[in-house]
Amino acid sequence: MLSKILVPTDGSELSNKAVQGAVETAKKLNARLVGMTVTEPYPFTSGQSRASLQGHDNYDDRMRAQAEERFAPLQAAAAAAGVPLETVVQSSNSTYEAIIGTAKERGCDSIFMASHGRRGLRGLLMGSETQKVLTHTDIPVLVFR
Repeated sequence: MLSKILVPTDGSELSNKAVQGAVETAKKLNARLVGMTVTEPYPFTSGQSRASLQGHDNYDDRMRAQAEERFAPLQAAAAAAGVPLETVVQSSNSTYEAIIGTAKERGCDSIFMASHGRRGLRGLLMGSETQKVLTHTDIPVLVFR
């Protein structure tokens, strides 16, 4: 039985639909949710000036605000359904690795995520974070379409 479900969100419309599905599933299973989002790290290069480091602080503030916006639909849905929720923000250049790592670190027994539904050559060429998670994890993944 699933008891702790990781729900990655990027704030997109499709991701927000998956959030609703995850909350409904968690409620039916009496499971807890771990919401997560991935932000890109500050594009730091060696030899940056002191002024550019101040830009780093602003960047971190913007990323935190962006993460809170992404979590808002999940937090509202979980609260309305009475589903326990914790949230995690990961900064990473590799979204799928951050998703898998967070699921393991937080003891999640499944991952519930959206699929963009790309098929054929387009799907093969573009790939997706969902496909990468499916390929690289041994944790069960529920794909919402």
